[in-house]
Amino acid sequence: VNVAPIIPGLTDPEIEAILKAAREAGASGAAYTLLRLPLEVATLFQEWLATHAPDRAKRVLSLIRQIRGGTLYKSEFGTRMRGEGPLAELISKRFHGACRRLGLDKPGYALDCSQFKRPAVPGRQLSLGL
Repeated sequence: VNVAPIIPGLTDPEIEAILKAAREAGASGAAYTLLRLPLEVATLFQEWLATHAPDRAKRVLSLIRQIRGGTLYKSEFGTRMRGEGPLAELISKRFHGACRRLGLDKPGYALDCSQFKRPAVPGRQLSLGL
C-alpha cells in the first residue's frame, strides 16, 4: 500500500490507522509520499485547504514549509517525496515504526537479474519478436 499524500497537520495523524487497515485488508508492504506541491498544484491546494480546513490552513502550510526548507515545494531528487528536517524525520520514524509493528516492513519482491539480456547491437532497441 502507498500512503499518499501524507499532509502534515492534516492527514499525518491517520498514518497508523491507515497502515492497520491496509494490513487487515491483506497488504504485505507499505510506502509513503509526503505532499508535493509543484507549479500550479500549490495554488489549487491552498484554495482547497482554505475551503475545506480553514481553521487549520495556516498551520498546515507552515508545517509543509518546515519539511520543504522554508518553501512549499522542492524538486530535488531524494527529498521531494520524503521532505527534510526534524518534522520529516518524525513522520518517517512514525511510518516505519508502525510498519515494523504491523509486519509491513518485509521486502515485497526479489529482483531476478538473470532475465536481463543485452541488445544484439549495442545502443539499439531489442526486437519484440513480432
